[in-house]
Amino acid sequence: MSIAPYLKEIGRGKDGARALPRDKAFDLMSRLLDGQLSDLEKGGFALAMRIKGETPEELAGFMDAVVPRTLALHSTSPAVVLPSYNGARKLPNLTPLLALLLAREGVPVLVHGPLTDATRTTSAQVFDALGLPPLRTAAEAEARWAAGQPVFMPIDALHPSLAGLLALRAVLGLRNSGHTLAKLLPAVPHALRVVNHTHPEYATSLAEFLTLTQASALLLRGTEGEPVADARRLPALKCFVGGVLDESLSVEPQGGSLAALPELPGGIDAAGTAETIRAMLDGRVAVPEPIARQVQCLLALRRHLG
Repeated sequence: MSIAPYLKEIGRGKDGARALPRDKAFDLMSRLLDGQLSDLEKGGFALAMRIKGETPEELAGFMDAVVPRTLALHSTSPAVVLPSYNGARKLPNLTPLLALLLAREGVPVLVHGPLTDATRTTSAQVFDALGLPPLRTAAEAEARWAAGQPVFMPIDALHPSLAGLLALRAVLGLRNSGHTLAKLLPAVPHALRVVNHTHPEYATSLAEFLTLTQASALLLRGTEGEPVADARRLPALKCFVGGVLDESLSVEPQGGSLAALPELPGGIDAAGTAETIRAMLDGRVAVPEPIARQVQCLLALRRHLG
């Protein structure tokens, strides 16, 4: 069955397009993920949504289709999920540091994303340099959690059909709704998600999505699109409990001038980043205060959720 009726709604341009209700968004994404669309239809969907932008209700419908097709993972206590899709461009990628600091506190941590990026240093590469190579099965993930270590899982293992949607970027040259869904994916049941945005307008739409779906999550402006606080200045940390913003758990952004800069590697390569992370974990180099604050915020939110 053609998706032309859906494309007719969402493909009328930025001002003329109409949003899909949640049930139709679910049906459209289900067909896409199950391989029922032609390449032409998939490209039309990706470009139409890129121009129009997703509403919170559309994202919720898309996610209704995405979640049941995710690899089944189980953690013995609530996990923290860190979507890592941007990597390091100018600043070192310290998402693995955040994951390791949380794991040291007994938290099962899942980091997911691409293995490589032609122009950036991915979390997968940093984890590999730390001696924690990517895992592909639920059994491997659960064994590593049992050993007190964080897990990195590539998206093509965690959600192969969503990875196929992400792969359209290589053909079209643009991100699409799949990238937003990957960053919102509740990959482990009852997990606490860290949701990050790069532009202020996304802070509003993502907050609306978290409210609509009654999610428990930490929302922040990440570092170059990664789910870790900027090592130089603490961003606002907004804690959502069952879709409700909890001001008592949230943290205000750092204001004023910076008194000092943290000790960071001079480049963004995986080996140098891994060595700095080891030094921070060993106490030879101080953990940047914004990241330490993010860890404490996540631990407090996790305790509150029980």
